[in-house]
Amino acid sequence: MRRQVVSRRGVARDLPLHGGLALLLFLTFYPFVFLVQTSLKDNSQFFHNFWALPAPVEWKNYPQAWEAISPYIGNSVSVTVTTVLGTLVVASLSAYAFARHRFPGREMLFYFVLALMMVPGVLTLVSAFMWMKQFPFAGGNNLWGEGGNGLLNSHHALVLPYVAGGQVFAIFILRSFMAALPEELFEAARLDGASEWRLYAQVALPLCRPVLATVAVMVTLSTWNDYVWPLVVLSDETQKTLSIGLAFFRGAYQTTYGPLMAGYVIASLPLLGLFLLTMKAFIAGLTSGALKA
Repeated sequence: MRRQVVSRRGVARDLPLHGGLALLLFLTFYPFVFLVQTSLKDNSQFFHNFWALPAPVEWKNYPQAWEAISPYIGNSVSVTVTTVLGTLVVASLSAYAFARHRFPGREMLFYFVLALMMVPGVLTLVSAFMWMKQFPFAGGNNLWGEGGNGLLNSHHALVLPYVAGGQVFAIFILRSFMAALPEELFEAARLDGASEWRLYAQVALPLCRPVLATVAVMVTLSTWNDYVWPLVVLSDETQKTLSIGLAFFRGAYQTTYGPLMAGYVIASLPLLGLFLLTMKAFIAGLTSGALKA
């Protein structure tokens, strides 16, 4: 009897906490529910029955949205995959050097790298644009971009700044994780004649798979969802990414909200699928001490 009373008191004490968590959960998921709900409406329902369920359901919004944004999906996939691979390779090499090697000025240089996290990306927007415009590879209408425009109107103008900008956070996470790896593993490999490249590729990287997955998911999210930088450097319709392609439904005088929201749903499905596939590795990377300084 006493145990039941104590249990009821514990439930009553935790009720506000559970209620608050339930409210936060609702506020987190309702925007996506509202997005799906709105994607099945036409403009008339959107303006006159804003909160109501769609009636009738406009399933045609999804084929219409797919037809409009499908040419841009391949561009986004290409840019995102290249950016993720480039960021992981460069950041893992830098993090390995910071974590496993001692050289003069190591800590000071690492702090300088971390200081870049305090610089808002918008402050470098103009300088990055001028750098891409004046890049030396500027000849003809080819892969590197149109003549006189450097790397503008090419995916290189997206990938290079993305890889460079993603280094700071990736190095911070990977360096903390690699520094915590047991030195005995590396000493044993060195006794077997392993070179530094083998230590990096066959000892450090396999042990860093969870945190590499965490970095990959974060870089994918930031690259896939970016709108401002592709809008600045891309004017060629064939080079534009999905985030710009979704603006197809925004006209000068009217926006078709149903197909627009359907496009947002379609654009979010690859990210949702990626997270479901990498969820275990992503959580393992967050809980394995990767974010400890």
